Amino acid sequence: MFPDPDIQHLDDVSKHGGRVRSFRHERGHWASYVYAVFHPREEFREMLEELQSAARKHGVTLTKMEEFHISLSQTVILRHHWINPFVQSLKDRLCFVSRFLCVADRLKVYVNEEKTRTFLGMEVMTGHQQLLEVVSEVDKSLQEFNLETFYQNPSFHVSLAWCVGEVTEPLQGACLLELQKVVDEFEDSDVLTRFYADEIRCKCGNQVWSVPLR
Repeated sequence: MFPDPDIQHLDDVSKHGGRVRSFRHERGHWASYVYAVFHPREEFREMLEELQSAARKHGVTLTKMEEFHISLSQTVILRHHWINPFVQSLKDRLCFVSRFLCVADRLKVYVNEEKTRTFLGMEVMTGHQQLLEVVSEVDKSLQEFNLETFYQNPSFHVSLAWCVGEVTEPLQGACLLELQKVVDEFEDSDVLTRFYADEIRCKCGNQVWSVPLR
């Protein structure tokens, strides 16, 4: 079970808000990743709108994420006939993992490897060790298929919004301090930024598999 060597990272411009595709699409090959689900309350989206407004004052236009999650793997390529065995491997390894509390209340700026998008995220502090343990199991499943494992010393986070290109400098300093103040002073922010990781998902192309935690 070896990935094809001709699968390459590409920077072809897509037509989705100026975003850039990371992988060439090939028949029978599916871009896939593993993540923990975060279901935000309606008030969380109101807080995010305030963050967008504050960022605009510093010349940064942020686009809200369509969904919110914590990545537990890099994006890898699975052949079609690998998908079911890979998902089953995840289920076998995670079936004894209990759900756990996560608190993500510290804002941080992230850039993808291709430096084509910049993200505003909330870093997970409480729950970090449990996420490392989940990643350890996910990595074992990836290694079964000779796929790349997750980053060393990861910063687990929930991406909130993004913009095209590398724009870390405008988001840092005074801007980031003001954004953090929005979170800290938002009513019930201590409730909105905490949640239980009770489900791990694997997305392959447009298909999603769920692995509930105990």
